Amino acid sequence: MNNGKLIDALFTQGWFVWDDFLTQDKVSELKACIPADWSQAGIGRNETYLTKKAIRSDKIQWLSSDMGPPVTDFLQQMNDIRVEVNRHFFLGLFEYEAHFSKYEQGDFYQKHLDCFRGQENRKLTTVFYLNDDWQPGHGGCLKMYDLDDNELATLDPKAGRLVVFLSELFPHEVLPVTQQRFSIAGWFRTNGVSGHQLDIAR
Repeated sequence: MNNGKLIDALFTQGWFVWDDFLTQDKVSELKACIPADWSQAGIGRNETYLTKKAIRSDKIQWLSSDMGPPVTDFLQQMNDIRVEVNRHFFLGLFEYEAHFSKYEQGDFYQKHLDCFRGQENRKLTTVFYLNDDWQPGHGGCLKMYDLDDNELATLDPKAGRLVVFLSELFPHEVLPVTQQRFSIAGWFRTNGVSGHQLDIAR
């Protein structure tokens, strides 16, 4: 595990790119758990939840441990990160939720933050990529900004890469894709607000 570098990067810049977070074999095992059934992703929460394809057009399926041991192992590794981050930053992270995301040709997600104003219960976002042999022409990059709209990074969604960032500080978007693109997107929360209708990172 590369937790030392993760902690250092979160302290100094608030985000971290962890290449080869999982081996190729582990990525393949997770890909084998990708579901056949998908729901159209939306924005908002509870009574304000809407599907707006002009803002985001991906599809999602929530992770659960009954999807198989590879998913259970992934969720355990996310819990290890939660414990380590809490130990160093005292963020009070207590729960992690995540979903598979699927982008088909032309799909995208406009620039957004992973928390709602006045309800900043989401503190730390993670995005893990499952795409073998991703090429520049395939699009689908994660583009990150600071709160002053300065571009910080443009990241290819290549297999094994984990991106971690503080949810309240980094607007981001997913550029349109030309190839089918898969990821696991999730966040750590500090209270019990239901997360099953939230505009989370990709």
